[in-house]
Amino acid sequence: MFPALKKYSTPRRLTLLTAATATATLLTAGPAAAHVEVEADKPQSLAENVELTFLAQSESATAGINELRVVLPEGIAPADVTYGEGPKGWKFTANDDGYTVKGPAVKAGEDAEYSVVLKQLPDAKELAFKTLQTYSDGRIDRWIELGEHGSGGHGNEAPLLKLEAAAPGAKPAAPSPSDTQSASPSPTPTKAEPSSSPAARAEEKEEDGGLSAGAWTGIGAGVLIVAGAAVHFVRRRAGAQQ
Repeated sequence: MFPALKKYSTPRRLTLLTAATATATLLTAGPAAAHVEVEADKPQSLAENVELTFLAQSESATAGINELRVVLPEGIAPADVTYGEGPKGWKFTANDDGYTVKGPAVKAGEDAEYSVVLKQLPDAKELAFKTLQTYSDGRIDRWIELGEHGSGGHGNEAPLLKLEAAAPGAKPAAPSPSDTQSASPSPTPTKAEPSSSPAARAEEKEEDGGLSAGAWTGIGAGVLIVAGAAVHFVRRRAGAQQ
């Protein structure tokens, strides 16, 4: 395997082989060792108001982490999660199946840590939080596999939180109300107060079934015309008889 070691004695070869193997292990294990970890201040089934802290380890020496997208395990609704603390400038957004925290990229090579608070943990033995870790250069690490944790493998296992048994008498809390609230009924329209302008008052009279001032003026003019015509007719008839 290492032909250059044949010129050394057996003990010497064993020492050099051990050193070479250790060096190779260190060179190849660095990136694979990075992952996302999660821990809780109250890791117990059905515990309420539990703070979860996530640590996303960096695998890049040239780009910083700027987004973490989490798919919540069964039994935890996005409405039951509130943001705690995180890198400066990061924001929390709830999604249909989880949430996203993102903002300005942390320094290249540094880990990103943030916390959220859950209304209640579900009744389970362990919870996996599938996570997509995005860097400022567009690279994405997918920590989504549901495999054996702590086995020293090279998979991209999702962060796993192991829970203790629920306390005696603990019960699931009522679900949080939906963020979408029903629309409130429209208020009953009220009649506008009469306006002080003459034109507005005339329009209101017409709407109420009355006659406007303009209508009355027209009627008066019509009466005068008819009366004038009648007088003219009478005068002509009287002149003809004479």
